[in-house]
Amino acid sequence: MGARAKPTKKGMLARLLEFRDIAPAVRHFVFEAQDPLHFTAGQFVSLNANLRGKEITRAYSIASAANGKIFELCLNRVEGGLFSPYLFGLKQGEQISLRPPLGTFTLREPAHDSVCIATGTGIAPFRSMLRTYLRPDSPQFTLLFGVRHHSGLLYEEEFQEAGRMFARFRLMPTITQPEAGWTGRVGRVQAHLEEALAGRRDIDIYLCGLKPMVDDVRQKLKEMGFDRKQIRYEKYD
Repeated sequence: MGARAKPTKKGMLARLLEFRDIAPAVRHFVFEAQDPLHFTAGQFVSLNANLRGKEITRAYSIASAANGKIFELCLNRVEGGLFSPYLFGLKQGEQISLRPPLGTFTLREPAHDSVCIATGTGIAPFRSMLRTYLRPDSPQFTLLFGVRHHSGLLYEEEFQEAGRMFARFRLMPTITQPEAGWTGRVGRVQAHLEEALAGRRDIDIYLCGLKPMVDDVRQKLKEMGFDRKQIRYEKYD
């Protein structure tokens, strides 16, 4: 089915190079677009397919740094959904139609010390940002990442390695339903917001995840005195 996907008038085709399951019902995809893909870390691509007689479009945050024609995605398989099962059914070498990257969920320029707060596959744009901007002399980045189970800590080893390599990066995972043996943080990201901020009010905050989390954290930040210009967010429904 993927091989028969047709590009839209303003779109292009991308070929699935490889994929791997990185958590239950979560898959990491590597695509190659027919032309170089120009984007800013944090932006998304819109994928298109004709399913059940209708053209369906879904937007997904890019989970990789800019790399010519190559781009990576991270997404859930939605039980009972239409588009995600189609993507999970794609085989290596098959193609899909996409539209050029868009979106304003990007780091402010110039970049400041930042706290990035993600839940679930909301980690995708932060992986793109960190792979793009994290350097020995980069601003300080704190990643507060919340999931239900340890198995949902997507790219955990990769982020741990980044923490060992770069003193300017701090990973703060938290789990709401910990298994026996888990000795890390427990609870929602909201419970660890003050720790992540470390008393600072002069930093930028980036939020990505489901709407309830984003709305709740935004409200807490406003109550703490953060200006709305310091807060950028992307909501997943």
